[in-house]
Amino acid sequence: MPEIKDMPFNEYILQCTNDEVTGSSASMISHWNILFKNIEKIGYAEMSSRQSDLNWYLSENGVTYNVYNDPHGLNRPWNLNTIPTLMDSKEWGVIEKGIQQRAELFNLILKDLYGKRELIKKGIVPQEVIYSHRGFIRPCDQISYLSDKQLLIYGADIARGPDGQMWIYSDRTQAPSGMGYALENRQTIGRVLPELAQGLKVRKLSVFFQHFNNLLINASPRKTDSPNIVVLTPGPLNETYFEHAYLASHLGYPLVQGNDLVARDGYLWMKSLKGLKRVDVVLRRVDDFYTDPLELREDSQLGVPGLLEVVRLKNVNIINPIGSRVLENPGLIPFIPGIARYFLKEDLILPQVASWWCGQQKERNYVLNHLNELVVRRIDRPQKDNSFICYEMNTEDLDHLRKQIIDRPYRFVAQERIGFSTTPTLINQTLEARNMAIRTFGVATEKGYEIMPGGLVRVASSVNNSVVSNQTGGLSKDFWVIDDKEDNANSRFSLITPSHIIGKGLDDLPSLTAENLYWAGRYVGRALSTSRFLRMVLKQMNFTNFNERKPNNQSLDALFRAVTNLTCTFPGFVGEKPIQDPVAEIYSVILDKNRSGSLSHTMSMFFNAYYSIRNLWSSDMWRVFERINTIWRTIENEKNITNRKLIQTLDQLITRLIAFMGLVEESILIEQGLLLYFIGLQLELSMLNISKCRSLLVVKYNEHIEYEILESLLNSHESLNIYRHSYRSYIKMENVIDLIILDQKYPRSVAFRFNRLNKDLAVLPQSQVTHELSSYEKFIFEGFSKLRLATSVELGKTDEETGLRENLDRLLSELSNLLFQTSLSITTTYFSHSYRQNQLIHQSFSE
Repeated sequence: MPEIKDMPFNEYILQCTNDEVTGSSASMISHWNILFKNIEKIGYAEMSSRQSDLNWYLSENGVTYNVYNDPHGLNRPWNLNTIPTLMDSKEWGVIEKGIQQRAELFNLILKDLYGKRELIKKGIVPQEVIYSHRGFIRPCDQISYLSDKQLLIYGADIARGPDGQMWIYSDRTQAPSGMGYALENRQTIGRVLPELAQGLKVRKLSVFFQHFNNLLINASPRKTDSPNIVVLTPGPLNETYFEHAYLASHLGYPLVQGNDLVARDGYLWMKSLKGLKRVDVVLRRVDDFYTDPLELREDSQLGVPGLLEVVRLKNVNIINPIGSRVLENPGLIPFIPGIARYFLKEDLILPQVASWWCGQQKERNYVLNHLNELVVRRIDRPQKDNSFICYEMNTEDLDHLRKQIIDRPYRFVAQERIGFSTTPTLINQTLEARNMAIRTFGVATEKGYEIMPGGLVRVASSVNNSVVSNQTGGLSKDFWVIDDKEDNANSRFSLITPSHIIGKGLDDLPSLTAENLYWAGRYVGRALSTSRFLRMVLKQMNFTNFNERKPNNQSLDALFRAVTNLTCTFPGFVGEKPIQDPVAEIYSVILDKNRSGSLSHTMSMFFNAYYSIRNLWSSDMWRVFERINTIWRTIENEKNITNRKLIQTLDQLITRLIAFMGLVEESILIEQGLLLYFIGLQLELSMLNISKCRSLLVVKYNEHIEYEILESLLNSHESLNIYRHSYRSYIKMENVIDLIILDQKYPRSVAFRFNRLNKDLAVLPQSQVTHELSSYEKFIFEGFSKLRLATSVELGKTDEETGLRENLDRLLSELSNLLFQTSLSITTTYFSHSYRQNQLIHQSFSE
């Protein structure tokens, strides 16, 4: 299609065939006409500018779609186009009824396949179609459920065919994704381009999400107003992890991973800080055969051993049921019309893509004779060789595929080439007609299925590209169903009505979330303290190299040794062999991401820890986090590294880390786990402060060298001005010990942090069970007592024979060990995820 820059929309439609703007006629549909006039009022240049605003908004709010092995990084920004796709309510009404019918039909199929199996017994569906599909999970056979409906969430991929009708070409029944992205698209367009909806009455999404929330509540085996509901995610590496976190946050339910849950005594429990808490409903985003390593895939780290048995006992409801992936089998599609007539005594309202299962001779012959015109799929959808676009394949590949079909015909289904309609897409002030598809959703209600009045529109990555997929770089669009009822006006701003929040205290915090918060505190503390110390060392290196006086290598050597001790990058500067190139070693400690203990390695752990608790973030937190990420990636990719560039980067990094820490305290409640973050932060900063003090204060140097070391320590500790204000004297060892280690009123001192830990640890659930101190409280109390009994005069004394401040070294060593014991005790008490069961009989889920 030719480029149409600054061309009116009424000329755009003359260039298109089978486009959403015109439908089956040659003239523009009325609601599109209103939208186009709104866009023309805004102007092409402004629309392009708004696209930049929209991209910025999505990036700033952390809307991502993970793509495995993506050269641009794991968390690819979500791509949303400014122009929505529109459909009038009359046409949508037909589609809505068709999807309701199909959802009900698939619900009946699911019940039958794991129940009476009449479809197989009566020859309506060949048994090879079902039993050859890995989605049919035999341990789920004959499981009965409390609710009449088993398929509670259904997703349908639809596209407009050449005849102008919407066709269903794919069904999503296992864990349909896209609801959260559809909601985010609606919210984003409403904020960035509110003028687009002027004169249009867009149907609400809020009612659908109210039904969705009611579905979760009503699915509970225990009839209570406050069932315990969790969202089960595979974790941050999953492609739609943003959506998992987004829905959990908006619905107000805990986001958990498999290690957060345990099956015991016939029930499913969530490991909270207080103990085990019974779970009633699991909204799962983990694939079927990963959900229970005891009965299904034994190498799975994503599921819960024994989960299926809890389901059999009707003590938990999984949405959608384990085993529902079998409905996504493309081999079922040729038989759906017959199934509809058998179960519903109806023909399909919405047509589906023409399909031929190769296990039948007549259909197989047709496929082999028309192979170069079709799309062939394996019915089991393995990870590779998922589908074959035959009309794009060469003769040799077609012959190879033909042989595979002849050898195992029951494994293959062929489908006609899908003809997508196009929709106007604005790219750099240029209108392009790109192929599009829609995914919409249905949720079960007492009366049937409620269908989302809209959905997720995906468009191809380029003109004339027939592949419509986010994995291959496609774009998304908001989808508006245009109504003529006044009460639906301005509905694009309607979001989720918040549900009741189940967890209101630390007792309800999932243990894995608590652990991630704890380590998030430790890593941000480590990143900040290490950055400050390395910045100070780099400045001292510059000072030593460029000052006119003779370099004082003894004080710089002490700082170098402290770098190794602080970062644990041994042997480094404390090894037997002296470092020949100190600059290269310092650069390695900062930038070598494969070196454990380096700042780069610490930043990597920082990014991983915080992304794991994405559902707790505010939008401001994400903005600062992204800025930190950008700063660090820039210096990691820098080819020409200099001290000046590193210092500038560390200046920016430190400022952003401080801002991020402030936002954490503002954005996360104590009952959401902020207390665990504080405990981790104080523990880490205490350990690092002790490490710096042991490296720089224990050895006795001459007065001039000692002065420089003390000044450097105060600088790295951001305490030089405080020292001058408090003591108004020459920098002395006893005063520094008093300020940095013993001062209970100074927030950066070791004593203050121990006292803070004393108070915070007392709030943890296990600490409130009895009047006795828990083990971790005892360690901190002992350390605080030692600090209270110490004096700077005694700690500052030097042994004449060794030249060491042995009292100081002994105290710091004891404190370091007590902190280590505290961390170990906290981890053992609250973060133990080692609950492993093994299968008695091995089951293979590979081909």
